[in-house]
Amino acid sequence: MNITLDEAYNIVFKGQALELPQKAMEEVDRCYRFLEQFAADKVIYGINTGFGPMAQWRVDDKYLKDLQYNIIRSHSTGAGEPLSAADVKAAMVARTGTFLCARSGVNRELVELLSEFVNRDIIPFVPRHGSVGASGDLVQLAHIALTLIGEGYVFYQGRRRPAAEVLEECGLRPAGIFIREGLSATNGTSVMTGISIVNMRHAENLLEMATVAGAWINMIADSFDDYMAVGENEPRHQPGQQVIAARLRELSAGTTRLQHREHELYDPANNAADYFEHKVQAYYSLRCLPQILGPVHDTLRYARNVIERELNSATDNPIIDPDNRNIYHGGNFHGDYISLEADKMKTVMVRLAMTAERQLNYLFHDRINGILPPFLNMGVLGLNYGMQACQFTATSTTAECQTLAMPNYVHSIPNNNDNQDIVSMGTNSALLCRQVIDNVYQVMSILFIALAQATDCLEIAEGLSPAIRRYYDDVRAICPKFIEDTPFYEEVAEIEKYLRNQI
Repeated sequence: MNITLDEAYNIVFKGQALELPQKAMEEVDRCYRFLEQFAADKVIYGINTGFGPMAQWRVDDKYLKDLQYNIIRSHSTGAGEPLSAADVKAAMVARTGTFLCARSGVNRELVELLSEFVNRDIIPFVPRHGSVGASGDLVQLAHIALTLIGEGYVFYQGRRRPAAEVLEECGLRPAGIFIREGLSATNGTSVMTGISIVNMRHAENLLEMATVAGAWINMIADSFDDYMAVGENEPRHQPGQQVIAARLRELSAGTTRLQHREHELYDPANNAADYFEHKVQAYYSLRCLPQILGPVHDTLRYARNVIERELNSATDNPIIDPDNRNIYHGGNFHGDYISLEADKMKTVMVRLAMTAERQLNYLFHDRINGILPPFLNMGVLGLNYGMQACQFTATSTTAECQTLAMPNYVHSIPNNNDNQDIVSMGTNSALLCRQVIDNVYQVMSILFIALAQATDCLEIAEGLSPAIRRYYDDVRAICPKFIEDTPFYEEVAEIEKYLRNQI
């Protein structure tokens, strides 16, 4: 069974049920039965040995269940603020995807209880810090597993409560330990994958908002429309550039606020001047949008495929193979795939912040745009300040994004008695990507307010395309036109909520 990324989105954001197909669960049962028979007289890592560097010690048969409980309890050592409900729910969806691969050897009880948590919105308390992303997300997954055995805390119906209490209230039993449920529940890339599922949703949304802003600012600038023309973009054979150019054309359809070069500069009747007041070519942050946003599109498309594959992969160790009647010891828990894509996503999100900040500078800088008052100030210059201080916020937030752009994938610290001698830092990569995404929303919120204010400065709302006019109307419903100086922090926060809700 494959869970698509769109299905995962619907489960996490829209309350769609996580289903366990009968055929997939039959395979889970088959894998469990094989492991039960196969493990009877063999030494198998994590079943009758210690974990990590302790694997050299065999564990007496009378302690095998204790061994599985011990890995859950001993690894529940996270620190910091809890991960968001969406992140944890997505991580549980990803863990279910791993179990449905039927290569983990777990009893169906664990899978069924995990799906009950997802479908009832029982959200384990999972601290932010703890994973180096090598044996997967051991610490954060241990916190999820802790609640599945009836210990630890969960968030349920808006309150943090003991897991045992919520399980009893919902008529659910804690998951039992049979052979290797403790190790399987804690071993793998599901948390970094879950965070990346949520990140991807917002990154794709931010790319769309950046494209909307790009179409809108070119209408404000009364740009020439050939920056998005088929003939301009098609000769460069990059798929993302074609997608963005096409989307810009869709968003711009019906506007009266774009010039046609063939009418203005190619017509001898209009091009006799020695100096042209209107810029012959707009600034790069306006006219190079297909070339800037195209690589963002392509990067996200590739990352989406990697994340979706990881969502449906067996990412624990060892791998149980009933078909070939063998058990393989390796490193499918290693998070390099997610870590690298999270860093790439983070990098292109920084690019969105940089582009939005430069577009803001264009709107605020009267000597650059030549058509708008300084800082979109519709009051008395010198007495009033318009959006001058908003630029400080946008610039400082963009600068933080640039600092966070350092790849985490290349940052490995050996640990675990050097057993984990090269690690992915995948969960940190995903969390840093999240920080950049949050920052980009803030910069983009200021840009959308500025775009609406610039539209009113020029009194051109009627000339916007229908698609962009909808965004103008929505922004103005939240943040009306302003002339007198006013605090903006509440409006910025409300516009951020609006942009997030476009997903």
